Amino acid sequence: MASPYRPVLFFFERPESVLAGSFAGLILLGAVLLALPVSHAAQPVGFIDALFTSTSAVCVTGLITVDTGTAYSRFGQVVIIVLIQLGGLGIMTFAALGLQLLGGKLSFRSQAMIADTFWQGDAATAVRRDLKHIVAMTVIIESIGMLLLYLRLRSMPGPHPPFFSAVFHSISAFCNAGFSLYSDNMISLRASPLVMFVIMGLIIVGGLGHGVVLEAARRALSGLMRREDGPVNWTLHSRVVLTTSGILIFGGTAAMLLLGLGDRGDTLPQRVMNALFQSISARTAGYNTVDLAFTPTASLLILIMLMFIGGSPASCAGGIKTTSAAVSFAEVRARLIGSPDVNLFGRRISQDVVAKATLVIGLAVGWNLFGCMFLTLSELPVQGMHLEHLLFEQISAFGTVGLSTGITPRLSVAGKLWIILTMFIGRVGPLTAALAVLPRGPAGIRYPEERVMIG
Repeated sequence: MASPYRPVLFFFERPESVLAGSFAGLILLGAVLLALPVSHAAQPVGFIDALFTSTSAVCVTGLITVDTGTAYSRFGQVVIIVLIQLGGLGIMTFAALGLQLLGGKLSFRSQAMIADTFWQGDAATAVRRDLKHIVAMTVIIESIGMLLLYLRLRSMPGPHPPFFSAVFHSISAFCNAGFSLYSDNMISLRASPLVMFVIMGLIIVGGLGHGVVLEAARRALSGLMRREDGPVNWTLHSRVVLTTSGILIFGGTAAMLLLGLGDRGDTLPQRVMNALFQSISARTAGYNTVDLAFTPTASLLILIMLMFIGGSPASCAGGIKTTSAAVSFAEVRARLIGSPDVNLFGRRISQDVVAKATLVIGLAVGWNLFGCMFLTLSELPVQGMHLEHLLFEQISAFGTVGLSTGITPRLSVAGKLWIILTMFIGRVGPLTAALAVLPRGPAGIRYPEERVMIG
């Protein structure tokens, strides 16, 4: 007789399920803590808004229904930044690190879950070797960012202690979360080039992926030590990530300079800074130095494209990832020129990787199309809601970006719940979410092959 608990046990037998479950558990815990009166500053925060904030923090998104700096007490703000840090690296990473520090050994399942977060393919050796390095590197980078921000914020008037503000924004920027203690996000800080460049640097490094950053550090260390065996060669993954990221950052900057961001009163250097900042931030950070409610629709479409692609694998970023976009572009090029192989940087990409990239993009497109349809049904009757704003909100949630045209607090309960679900799917990944809930196994029947017309 089959056990009634078999479906539950089956769910937790797979790494994808445990990974999704760990994020869901952390979100619920955070929602309970943020719903406590001790977390509120003046007015009580409802559970739906607390759940929304917790999901946005754990999924490192940055969309908010209540103002972080005024709605939550210092305790609530500390809870938010802890959720961002845990969600940025993944709760399973900290659990595995604690086990290692206590002298325990990682199970194969734990290694698989962390490998799914940080590496591609079999990575048991990489997990054991790099786990402590990743956490140490995160602490070092965030500490440097915190120190640089504090040096500037301590001389600037503000409603929050400069040290706490520096810590909060350094962690939020590196984890690509986009949470800000300031009601206008980063608009009041854009006059400080130091703050802007520190935030942009943290966003870029946090969105490249821990493997790429570690590889860059090892390459730099090899150059400084002048090793006799020569410099460390870049892997194909790192070359794809760095090249695609550079194209998106500078291409997005040029496009928004051409189309404008609604900042007509600014000087040319200020417009360049705003365009560069928004191009970087749209890659899943969610900070803004201009009011996006007054941004031209053409520029919103550029931001939507950047948000949909997002950051890179094994990072705090969301979206379909830079590597999926690059592989998809290479596949289209190969098919158009009649090449049987998909090539990038003089290397052939395996068909498994090509198929996975196609699947990820297909799932992402399908989810967001359905999401836009849902939001038009639940939100368009509300006065002031426009289709382009709802599309922007949907892609921002899926890409765990956090940019908004200002409609988030005005969403209906149904709209908030949908955005919560979309942020969760965007953080764990549409493919991981699908694998976590769909049954898998060898097909019992293989049907005859037949061709259909395409195009």
